[in-house]
Amino acid sequence: MLKEKNIIFVGIFAIAMAYLESAVVVYLRAMYGIKDLLRDINLTPDVYTFIEIGREAATIIMLALVALLAGSNWQKKIGYFFLSFGVWDIFYYIWLYIFIQWPTSLLEWDILFLIPLPWWGPVIAPILISILLISIGFLLINDIKFKVTRIDWMLFILSIIIILYSFVEDSIWIIFSKEGNFYEIRPTSFNWILFIIPFLVWVITSVKVFYHGRRS
Repeated sequence: MLKEKNIIFVGIFAIAMAYLESAVVVYLRAMYGIKDLLRDINLTPDVYTFIEIGREAATIIMLALVALLAGSNWQKKIGYFFLSFGVWDIFYYIWLYIFIQWPTSLLEWDILFLIPLPWWGPVIAPILISILLISIGFLLINDIKFKVTRIDWMLFILSIIIILYSFVEDSIWIIFSKEGNFYEIRPTSFNWILFIIPFLVWVITSVKVFYHGRRS
C-alpha cells in the first residue's frame, strides 16, 4: 500500500513540477518576445542566463531528492527518479500546449537543456526517452529482478552517450571546428540514425536484463 501511495505522490509532485517549469518558460518567452523558437531565441549570455541554468539544475536536484525520500533502497530510489523525471518531462509539454498551444507537432524543435551546452532536438525525442524511463522506473520500484552483465553496462553507457551527443552535435561541432558563433547555433536537421539506433539498443538491452533476471 505504501508503494502505491509513493508512486501517486511522486507522480503528482512531478506533474506539479512540470506545471511550474512550463509556467516559467511561458514567462521567459513573453519576456524575450519569442514566438518562433528557432527564429527568436537569443542564446547570448545575459544576467538571466545563469539564473536559467541554475533553475534547470535545481529541477533535477528536486526530482532526485523526492526519489531519495520515496525509495526504501537504492533500486527503488533510482526507479522513483526515472519515474519522476519521465512524468515531469512529458507533462512539461502537456502544460505548454495547454498554456500556449505549443508544440504544434511532436517533430517541432525544442531547446532541451543549457547544461553544459545547448541541447536541441525534436519534442518526440525526449518524450520517447521519458516513456522508457517511466517503464524502467516501474520495474525497479516493483522489485522486478534484473541481471546486468558487463556487456549490458557497456551497451547502456554507450547508448546514453550517443543519444546525448545527438542533442549537442551542432554545439560540439562548432567548439572543435571553431567556425561560427556558438550562441547562434540553430539546428537544421536531426540525426535520427544517431538517436534511434542507440535508443533501440537501450530498449532491447533493458528487456534482456529484466527478462533474464526474472528467469534466474
